[in-house]
Amino acid sequence: MNLSAVSPRTLRDRHSLVVILLCLGLAACSDAGEVKAATDAPGNRVSLPDGRKLNLRCSGRGSPTVLLESGFGADSGAWYKVQPALSRLTRVCAYDRAGYGSSDPGPLPRDGASIARDLDLALEAARIPGPFIVVGHSAGGLYGRIFAARRPGQISGLVLLDPTVERRAPRPQGDGLDGMRRRLVRCGAVSESTPRPEIKDPVWTGCLSPQASANEIELAQRPAKWRGQLSELDNIFGSTSEQVDRIGGVLSDVPAYVITASETAGAAPLVPFGPPISIWEAQHQQIAGNSRHGFQTTVVSPHLVMIARPEVVIAAVKAMVVASRAGKSLAPLPASETKALPQDGAPDDPTPTSSLFDQPLDAPITGTSKLYGPGTLP
Repeated sequence: MNLSAVSPRTLRDRHSLVVILLCLGLAACSDAGEVKAATDAPGNRVSLPDGRKLNLRCSGRGSPTVLLESGFGADSGAWYKVQPALSRLTRVCAYDRAGYGSSDPGPLPRDGASIARDLDLALEAARIPGPFIVVGHSAGGLYGRIFAARRPGQISGLVLLDPTVERRAPRPQGDGLDGMRRRLVRCGAVSESTPRPEIKDPVWTGCLSPQASANEIELAQRPAKWRGQLSELDNIFGSTSEQVDRIGGVLSDVPAYVITASETAGAAPLVPFGPPISIWEAQHQQIAGNSRHGFQTTVVSPHLVMIARPEVVIAAVKAMVVASRAGKSLAPLPASETKALPQDGAPDDPTPTSSLFDQPLDAPITGTSKLYGPGTLP
């Protein structure tokens, strides 16, 4: 579906939606005690050629290796409901981007190319070979696609969870993210204060979660962390989006699942032509359509799909692993769980229909289905 005919007002609405999604991504897992418990200690801090260390958290054995790329503002702890289950099937690696979790800050600019290059170098340093299945949430969907374009012959598939859609803003201050930008600037200024305030001082409010680990507290006091996150934010709708645009058809043979969250789809305006569908869903269908074996579905979920509906992510990745190992084509995703959106943009009936995504997280997948085919997945 070509969206070039969408009206300026609709594009402004779409822009507001993207801002909401990024704000949700920024808050992802930051106040969840279970997540923080998972990230108190570093995993495998591998050295990059410039001497920086990037923190990898790998578990499980087997091929292909599943790589988990978090959304903006989130670290490897975002996958605490997903990684243990997938690790029983194959090797799974989540990681902290530069300036997150237990990873050192990186040089500027922090755009998609620099983020993908860091991951590439970290995998080489850790001697983790392909093939890979790349799972990206929110802005991590942009970074995951750029990484995949660096190694197209080693990518068995992409799973994109409510991914941010590439777009161009005339300048960073015109991208609608100024509220988030002001917070990062303020936190950076606190980290540069002399003398630096104690971490319990109210001036740090909004800079750290109450469950922040010792690693995160130390990192928050380093101005380079805030400069890096500010650069990352400024580049999402700048050079990062340009880099995704330049991918072109490089990933056309890479199987892709694009999973849309109903709450964000429901917040978007409808495409002003054709069947009733939100712009967010239509854009995600376009991303899926960039692959010859790409599929999109909408599930009943808020933006943080991997936390609210981990079974969805686990089922999709399992299907991709099985197809990769068998050398078979990827089967379609289950039909969308929501009915068509009404004219006010709100979901008509938020109750999901029964689907394979309803299975218990640890249950073996048996029988024949349109998603998995015959057999049992251990």
